[in-house]
Amino acid sequence: MKVVLAEKPSVAQSIARIVGATQKKDGFYEGNGWLVTYAFGHLIQLALPENYGYNSWSKGNLPMLPKEFLMIPRQKKEGKTYKNDPGVMKQLKIIKHLFEEADSIICATDSAREGEAIFRYIYNYLGIKKPVLRLWINSLTDAAIKDGFSNLQPDSNYDNLFLAAKARSEADWLVGMNATQACSITGKSLYSIGRVQTPTLVMIVERYLQNKDFKSVPFWQVALNTTDGVKLMSAGKWDEKGQAERAHNTASKARNGKVIKAEKKQKTELPPLLFSLTDLQKAANSKYGYSADKTLNIAQSLYEKQLISYPRTGSSYIPDDVYDTIPGLLKNPVFDKFRVSVDAIVKPSKRSVDASKIEDHHALLVTGVNPKTKDIKPDEQVIYDMILGRMIEAFSRPCEKEIDTYTVDAGGYLFTVSTTIILQKGWRAVYGAEDKDRLAVPSWYQGETVCFTGAELQQGQTKPKPLHTEGTLLAAMETCGKDIDDEAQREAIKDSGIGTPATRAGIIETLVARNYVVREKKSLVPTAKGMEIYKIVKDMDIANASLTGMWEAKLAAIERGQMNVCQFNSDIVEYTKHVTEEFLYSDLKPILTGKQTEIECPLCHQGHIRFFDKVANCSNEGCNFHIFRTILGKKLTNSELTDLIIKGQTRELSGFKCKDGKPFKAKLKRDDNGGISFVFSQKK
Repeated sequence: MKVVLAEKPSVAQSIARIVGATQKKDGFYEGNGWLVTYAFGHLIQLALPENYGYNSWSKGNLPMLPKEFLMIPRQKKEGKTYKNDPGVMKQLKIIKHLFEEADSIICATDSAREGEAIFRYIYNYLGIKKPVLRLWINSLTDAAIKDGFSNLQPDSNYDNLFLAAKARSEADWLVGMNATQACSITGKSLYSIGRVQTPTLVMIVERYLQNKDFKSVPFWQVALNTTDGVKLMSAGKWDEKGQAERAHNTASKARNGKVIKAEKKQKTELPPLLFSLTDLQKAANSKYGYSADKTLNIAQSLYEKQLISYPRTGSSYIPDDVYDTIPGLLKNPVFDKFRVSVDAIVKPSKRSVDASKIEDHHALLVTGVNPKTKDIKPDEQVIYDMILGRMIEAFSRPCEKEIDTYTVDAGGYLFTVSTTIILQKGWRAVYGAEDKDRLAVPSWYQGETVCFTGAELQQGQTKPKPLHTEGTLLAAMETCGKDIDDEAQREAIKDSGIGTPATRAGIIETLVARNYVVREKKSLVPTAKGMEIYKIVKDMDIANASLTGMWEAKLAAIERGQMNVCQFNSDIVEYTKHVTEEFLYSDLKPILTGKQTEIECPLCHQGHIRFFDKVANCSNEGCNFHIFRTILGKKLTNSELTDLIIKGQTRELSGFKCKDGKPFKAKLKRDDNGGISFVFSQKK
């Protein structure tokens, strides 16, 4: 019996249909000698600190450096404790039974780093020793799945992929768990710190501060009108109005001037590269305001509906064998809405063809399956059309332009005007390019005299860089904050960015979920808590985007077999020690501005209570007394906290919520050690 493990039920269903496993069972499909089962993403995770005996947050435990990482089933939080997820345990039991009965095991999780980790963690946790074959596909079309099963490879060929995934997971545990505890202990409040999320937060805050602190200053230019109806602008800008007024007075008196330079330049605009996931997310955010997470989810849905290739790709290129299929694909009816542009493609451009720039998966392509045969939603149609349109652009001819620039001398001051004429629209015709830059400029020649009708003094204001949107943040994450506009240059350093195409959307969502960042229209704005973390970490190595990018480059090198994973693990341990020490031995008093009260600490009787947004704690560094403001959904006021600390009990409060969401009322009572319990009114 052949057993296939897919990453999720929907993918398992597609595979089962192809291999003939048509009987739906509890947790798997069966038929034609095949058993097709599935995970629900990661069923197995790295163990929590308490599984290693670290049962409290204290300086003495840090840094936590397990000699060997333990694996446990995915956990579900119940109250203050974590327990095995019942649904996960049930599915693991099914998978174990099928694997033990199997003659052959096939890994069919996503063909990427995390997909490999999902399978290997399950396989290793269950203690299976049988050989495994790997299904590696770029889309879920029937043809792609059949071709994949005809070309199964030993899963051992993908060992480096798993080693990179495992190293990434353990690195995030080491840095995140230790930094979070160290920062929270030192800052006497709960802070979530992460290897990737923290430098991302820093980039958002730094852009916010640049924008907020920017001092706009005026500048002046002079506009000069000609009898031909052309407006020339002064070549220079003046910071002082007096200088601009002198230029204006001189230009106003000039009746005419000479063309001292007349240039005509040909410019070729190459077609854009095909979409990678990040490029698609940036474009969808800019054009439609879609969040990165929304675009990823839509792309994943389109993939599972067989409409596009594998979505979590970091590449904008395709290999030669895929390029060979493009002429035939462009004849597919799905391209009919762009048929005029498609018919103009004599031979598809090869700008996006380079196998050396592909790691796991090629750029995003439509498969040729007609969306009309699938039940797709309006948002899915939008993203599908974006991928479709980008394909036509990428395979079209370059856009050819002529740029005419004229420089005119008027009383000793230089004035210029430029116009762009599109000679051949090429790829820009796909979305109806127009000569938007074209002005009514006569074809002047050098030495020609130009007559003027008058001059205008115009004032402008310098503007700050705008706040980060998700689109601009994704671009910054790709380049570790460096401003790089050229597509090819961005592609060259993609392995050194923050996060990966598959994880960046999740990082942004994590910052929003933890209330470190909020969305204001399209902009990402830090909250008070986010600003607080920034003040703590801004001068620390964990805030360094380039350093984070270096770790990503090393993980990519492990994946390619170019770096020893043991060396990476050793380096991460040393980095973890350094980051932990930075937090533990930092003086955060000048940074953290909690409201100091005159309330004596009931635990140590030496310090005084400070009120913060999320917690009330003792000012004495040696005391661990603290009370979180929010208890079962109820946020306590300063007055309620004061009663709890001084009197040991509050009045009856409403706003608490049970696990099932039902509200209830109760008094809060504090014991001598700072523990909090509920006191319920006696029902009559």
